[in-house]
Amino acid sequence: MTDSHDNGTAGHRERLRTRFLKGGADAMPDYELLELTLFAALPRRDTKPLAKALLARFGSFAEVIAAPRARLLEIQGVGENVANHLKIVEAAAQRLGKTSVMGRAALSSWSALLDYCTAAMARSDREEFRVLFLDRKNVLVADEVQNKGTVDHAPVYPREIVKRALELSASAMILVHNHPSGDSTPSKADIAMTREIVTAAKALGIAVHDHLVIGRAGHSSFKSLGLL
Repeated sequence: MTDSHDNGTAGHRERLRTRFLKGGADAMPDYELLELTLFAALPRRDTKPLAKALLARFGSFAEVIAAPRARLLEIQGVGENVANHLKIVEAAAQRLGKTSVMGRAALSSWSALLDYCTAAMARSDREEFRVLFLDRKNVLVADEVQNKGTVDHAPVYPREIVKRALELSASAMILVHNHPSGDSTPSKADIAMTREIVTAAKALGIAVHDHLVIGRAGHSSFKSLGLL
């Protein structure tokens, strides 16, 4: 009984791998891509039930790999191995996203920049504030999280941000923070804090190109909203 089950599982894995190699990720629904991802963490188990359970809880492949470790471990069948593996996949995805924007002109690769910020921040359960520092040609030279906070607040210190820009010889900045609530509408506090940073930066000849607020359902741009 065990042998036939193992053979069936092995055959299913081989068919999934073959389909992936022929058609890539676009040829597979989320649950099959997640099954493939779980193969390494669960070498001898049928991963389909767990993949479906994870998607039922979190909604999509991206939401599963971005889910906090503690919430992943609440799912029956998810142990340290699986949680660690999913966090490695998430880190790899973020690293690829960062590689696609670092050293490039930020304003001409705007969609890649938004994709990267969304992947890095949209699903975090805590607010964080990051700054993208640009040189004179608007090439991204550094991407740094300045502060992490609670579910609705991350402390921001305009002087520290401007000081860091000077250390990096940056000529411009793009401010980015997330709203764990999911709603990307800028708050009054967001608007006031942005004005403080813009004023401090302007005094030293540093431009603030935009402030992006990242939410699960999308993003808001201060520049597009006429707030900058």
